This record gives sequence, C-alpha cells and structure tokens, in this order.
Amino acid sequence: MVNATAGHPALLELIFDRLQSSPAQRITFADYMNLALYAPGQGYYARSAHRIGPGGDFFTSPQLSSDFAEVLAMQIAEMWDGLGRPQPFMVIEMGAGRGQLAVDMLAYWQSHRSDLLAALDYGIIETAAAMKAEQQRALGGWPVRWVSWEELPDNGVQGCFFSNELIDALPVHQVVVENGELREVYVTTQAGAIAEVVAELSTPALLDYFKAAKIDILSYPAGYRTEVNLAAIDWLGQVSQKLQRGYLLSIDYGYSAQRYYNPMRGQGTLQCYYQHRYHNDPYIHVGEQDITAHVDFSTVQRVGESLGLQSLGLTKQGLFLMAWGWGDRLSSLAQELTDPRAILERRQQLQQAIDPIGLGGFSVLLQGRAVEETTLVVWQQAC
Repeated sequence: MVNATAGHPALLELIFDRLQSSPAQRITFADYMNLALYAPGQGYYARSAHRIGPGGDFFTSPQLSSDFAEVLAMQIAEMWDGLGRPQPFMVIEMGAGRGQLAVDMLAYWQSHRSDLLAALDYGIIETAAAMKAEQQRALGGWPVRWVSWEELPDNGVQGCFFSNELIDALPVHQVVVENGELREVYVTTQAGAIAEVVAELSTPALLDYFKAAKIDILSYPAGYRTEVNLAAIDWLGQVSQKLQRGYLLSIDYGYSAQRYYNPMRGQGTLQCYYQHRYHNDPYIHVGEQDITAHVDFSTVQRVGESLGLQSLGLTKQGLFLMAWGWGDRLSSLAQELTDPRAILERRQQLQQAIDPIGLGGFSVLLQGRAVEETTLVVWQQAC
C-alpha cells in the first residue's frame, strides 16, 4: 500500500535504521512525522529554511506583506497596555519561521511604540537548526534572544506567548477504527520500502483523548481514520508552566472537535505540501515536503482551561484582521499608491489574508492567565 523510495537519502537511512532497531521493527506515525520534519540535520525543517515563501513549498500570512505583522504588533501592544505595562514585558514567539514576522513587528514598535520596545524582552523558541540560523541572520541587530523552554523561569513570564502555524506541524498519531476498536497506524518496512501496519494503541491516552472530547469514536464506521495531536497537549503544558500573567495567542487552521471528528471525515485531515501543491501521501518526498494536520481547537481550549488558561476568544483570521482596520487598509490604497499595478498587487495581498476559504479562514485563539478579558477592546469586536 505504501512504497516510499524517494526522499532525502540520509533521512531515509535514519528512518530505516530506527525501524530496524525498534523492538517490533515499527514506530508510531507521530515518531515518523517527527523524524521526517525535525530529525537534526536531516528533517524537512532542520536542513533548510527556504521552505516558506514563493520559492518554497507553501507560504504563510507574514510572507504576503508586513501588514499582518503590524496587526499582531498592535495586538501585543494592547496586551502590554492592558497588563499595566510591566517591565520587562516578555514576548515569546514559538516557531518563528524565517524570522520575517519578528522583523516586521519589531520595526513597527520601533516606529510607533518605542515605549514598548524599551520594555521588551523578545524571545524565540525554535527547535529546527536551519530555521534558527535563518532567523538569526534576519534579526541581526534587533533585541532578540533565542531561548529553550528550560531557560524560561517557571511561572515567571509576564507577557505573551504566540505562534502562527505551529500547532499544525506538531507530530500526530494516526488511529483507525477496526471491529469496534480503536487501533493505531504504525510505520514499518516491507520488502525494503516504508509500509504501514495497524496494531494496538501505543498509549491509552489516544482513547482517553476522544472520551474527553465526547467523541464516540468506537461507534464510527470500520476504516474510519484520523489523527490525534498529543504533542499539542504537551505544548500547552509547557506554556502553562511558564506563564504567570498574560496571554497565549495561537493562529492556525483547524476545527472544533465535533467538526474535526465528524463521521463523514473518514480519512482525517493530514496534508503534505510540496512546491505549492498539496496531497495526502506522507511517504513520498520524505524530508522534502511539509506534513501537517488540522488543529482540534476544542481540545486546545478544554486542556488549556484544565491548566489554568482562560479561554478569552476564538475567531477567524479574517474577522480578527478586519477588527484591526484591515478594511481601512484596503480602502486607502488609491490614496497611498499611484501605480495601478502596485495597487492591484497590494490589494491581492491584503485580500488573501482575509479570504474565508484561505488564510482568512484560519482560527485565532486567545487564552490567558490572571488577565481581564475586557481590557482587549478589539477582541470584543472580533468575537
């Protein structure tokens, strides 16, 4: 069924070595996805930062223009004001891509909120070496530091953790319903190629996930297949452990649990991106394509609340940007620019960010600890 023969040779060798050294000569799909994306020096994100943008495999909102970063910068400035302008004010970006979002945000604060910039402690958490190197090149001269989770003080951060398209790239388990039981998809080898095998669950947390989400997965049709993002739960635990007072802002594509795990969505949401085309085969172009899965935002909210993170708002990116005056940016183009081609290009950039069937359909989730939600006026409009 699965025959992966193309991909990065060193990475394929690493994966085969890992399979052969495993007790059952198999690994979970989550382990496979982690190797394919993040294996040091060999995974998709570990080898090159030039994956994002027009010349890569996909693009994100920050690549369209600086406008998206400016809105986030204004949002974070509103958070700082609402928290009483603490000093230092920590902003922790998790998974900073090529660093463009940080560059544009810092430039905005330098021009419009020098008071915030003076109080700012901007940290980036980045596990991919190639991405970190690209970020350091892009951010040379800016007051930014790269930190690990361990370097952040427990319950010591006052400020904002934020991410843009991070959770979707966390490794997911794949499960399938067979004979009224939940089983797990593993990666193994067969006749010298990567193959799949279905066996017992690697952890009871997979079934517990659906019980907590109130999804009766065992009643679903045989062959129903989907993903479970246990890594997102661990990630929330890390944020919760470090955040004393402030916000967690997450931007990603995803659904509520009821919509994600609809019985009609029988093959899950796993997608791969290669040269701006997408498909659902994670076993080709190994190490040369992105692998993602949609986010179950219901679980992110529920688990966050169990960890002491208030759910302050969930909206769509298009609505969030419009609440911050995106429509004014569109309507003022004719006054700002005279070249018709420049006007058209900029209009397309702005419209892409709010397109409800594209980037504008992304979810924007705001969570917080020890904060007053009423201080964020724009969120009252967006939600």
